[in-house]
Amino acid sequence: MTTPPPDLLSSHDKPAGRPRSAAARVALAVCAVLAFAGFFALGTWQVERRAWKLDLIARVDQRVHAPAAEPPARAAWPQVNAANDEYRHVRLTGTFLHDKETLTQASTRLGAGFWVLTPLQTANGTVVLVNRGFVPPDARERASRAATEAKGEVTIAGLLRITEPKGGFLRKNDPAADRWFSRDVQAIGAARGLNDVAPYFVDAEADPSLSPQAADMADYPVRGLTVIAFPNSHLVYALTWYGLALMVLGAAWFVWRDGRKRAGRAPGGSGENAAHADPSPRSDAYRD
Repeated sequence: MTTPPPDLLSSHDKPAGRPRSAAARVALAVCAVLAFAGFFALGTWQVERRAWKLDLIARVDQRVHAPAAEPPARAAWPQVNAANDEYRHVRLTGTFLHDKETLTQASTRLGAGFWVLTPLQTANGTVVLVNRGFVPPDARERASRAATEAKGEVTIAGLLRITEPKGGFLRKNDPAADRWFSRDVQAIGAARGLNDVAPYFVDAEADPSLSPQAADMADYPVRGLTVIAFPNSHLVYALTWYGLALMVLGAAWFVWRDGRKRAGRAPGGSGENAAHADPSPRSDAYRD
């Protein structure tokens, strides 16, 4: 008996792909379920994070625009935290200790330079570091701006900020060399020999009588440069994770459909191939 040439075989006579084993199908299904569940959970987590971030932004906005109030007293210092206290609008009265000021590196819309942190000693003896504003490198020497130093008792309004321990990104504070990359109030207080230092500092607000342009041209230090920004890309992240979950569903459906086709083309299958099976012998044209 002579086998017909390959080009004369019908598509139904060509070898079919082998159907996947039951174990392979189960493994693929488990992987698809786990991937879908993981991506869906990550998307839901980002939705929850977005709701939390929107609530945080609303609470901070309310704090910033509230009337200035007394900052946390010494008895409440252990409970001070970023979630409940940062960016509170506060007002405090005391005397500046200008001889104990500290410069910490800063990057602002006015350029690179330094924040001027000056201790303010209150009537009860406690000390709060006040960020009196920004100075460029050519105004870092105190003598160059001594005329702007407030003498005697003063009242300062501003935003409460939480201490920034250890240093900046990839740069550690070096108290011995008096190099500061973050506003670490505990370390600064220790380096300046201060006692009863609050675990927060206050960013002094700009003079409300000056326009933003006039404030930028005022004598150094320049106040009111606090940046309040909360990145909120959680919706984009959520859509990305949900999109990946849908892609897993699409891939699972494709694999399932392909498996049905393989099963239909297999010998004895119930698909189209089985319906066209021809058990009769080949025509005499292909016999010996």
